[in-house]
Amino acid sequence: MKKLSATSRRPTRQAPLKAPAGVHLAIDLGAGSGRVIAGAWDGHAVAMKELHRFANVPVAVAGTLRWNVMQLCTEIEHGLSLAAKKHGGETLSLGVDTWGVDYALLSKSNELLGQPFNYRDSRTDGVAEESFKTVSREKIFRGSGLQFMPFNTLFQLLAAQKSNPEILREADCFLMIPDFLHWCLCGSRVVEVSNASTTQFLNPLTGRWNLPILKKLGIPTHFLPELVTPGTRLGLLRPSVRERTGLPAIQVVAPPTHDTASAVAAVPTTQTGKANWAYLSSGTWSLLGVELGKPVLTSRALELNMTNEVGIDGTFRLLKNIMGLWLVQRCRAAFDAKGKSFDYAQLAGMASASEPFRSLLDLEDSRFLNPPDMPAAMQEFCRETKQPIPKTIGHFIRCAYESLALAYGKTLAELEELTGERIEVLHIVGGGSSNIVLNRFAAAACQIPVVAGPSEATALGNILTQVRTFGGLASLSDMRMAARNSAGVKIFKPENKAEWQEASKRFRDLAR
Repeated sequence: MKKLSATSRRPTRQAPLKAPAGVHLAIDLGAGSGRVIAGAWDGHAVAMKELHRFANVPVAVAGTLRWNVMQLCTEIEHGLSLAAKKHGGETLSLGVDTWGVDYALLSKSNELLGQPFNYRDSRTDGVAEESFKTVSREKIFRGSGLQFMPFNTLFQLLAAQKSNPEILREADCFLMIPDFLHWCLCGSRVVEVSNASTTQFLNPLTGRWNLPILKKLGIPTHFLPELVTPGTRLGLLRPSVRERTGLPAIQVVAPPTHDTASAVAAVPTTQTGKANWAYLSSGTWSLLGVELGKPVLTSRALELNMTNEVGIDGTFRLLKNIMGLWLVQRCRAAFDAKGKSFDYAQLAGMASASEPFRSLLDLEDSRFLNPPDMPAAMQEFCRETKQPIPKTIGHFIRCAYESLALAYGKTLAELEELTGERIEVLHIVGGGSSNIVLNRFAAAACQIPVVAGPSEATALGNILTQVRTFGGLASLSDMRMAARNSAGVKIFKPENKAEWQEASKRFRDLAR
């Protein structure tokens, strides 16, 4: 198949090549930071090296919260320059993964229309409830499989249609954030399906945009581009990017662009598409679920607010979004603002030494989504629920860890109910997999073994997808074997069963 130029709109899909040894670059962006990571493939495993790390800080503009995507582009190119200096002609490809739900809009002349909104912006407050007057929750769920969260892309577009309809009229191309960054790098104007499945307007049964739902809600659809699958070659690096960075004309490859999809692709399990193991992508958010061969769109799944997101090779991630280490991150920021600076290891130590099960949180309470002062929000919740109010730093962090672990246990039970399968092991991947205290708590709360690692699962899954595109791996099972070869794991066994069972009863009563 003929290769397309860097400015082409449509990607190429070529037959696998015999994979050469070389370096693949993962551009991995989270909601707080980004990295450019080099992965050297030797035919057996990937050796990864972080080349550049940078902050990803939302910007408050005129009462709104936005992503500074221009700064992200600058930081990414700096990382690519470092890759060129270190690896030069060994570099074969790159791919971008990010968080879900957020988007950018391009005009016909490829101008960025507005600075992309951050999902924690308040413009979507109450929008979901308003939308249900036109289209029921049940119909939206059955047409998307996605759990209801106020910042889902569907509600972001509905908010935009009400407040800035001229922007949507002018838009010619809708891109999720990683797809926008791919456009910056190679000119492709497509959306990769794993991130598209976080929008709440991708039909999980057809794999296509759910146009009837959008039209029913009065949202334009003319700007929705082609959908592509992980591993698609998007085009060659733009000449202007090559000139600024010193990289050769390497391929830009679409990994699973939703960071959770990339992370789950690198879970070091021997099972694929079976529900007897679960994964937890642990970071700012905790994404806990199982991998299945088809979505679960039942009324019970809707009642439990579960989500079905698209993975690699036609798999689905039946999961729930849980608040995650955002609680600890915001507590740390509040402590730091008061002159009490601690790293995460120190906070974990204080939590471990603190009194157990003193206070617990309902993590689905909206006050924890983006409070100005997280410790104050936690105190307010405990006061309202007549629990001891956290006072020390150890109290706050232990409260967060225990609440997270108990939420994991509750969610695993719900997943077992939906699938009819007993979950035998929990794989924790991502940055949170390095948190020994939280891993211990998770094993105790779930009463199953926890396998922790790799901590860089997202970047590893991104890179392994690129390796597969170049012919080095034949299947998802092969990718997971390579993940096991590439990174070590630690195992945590359940403990203190009776104490955690009692705490679980308290937590379930609190979370009703």
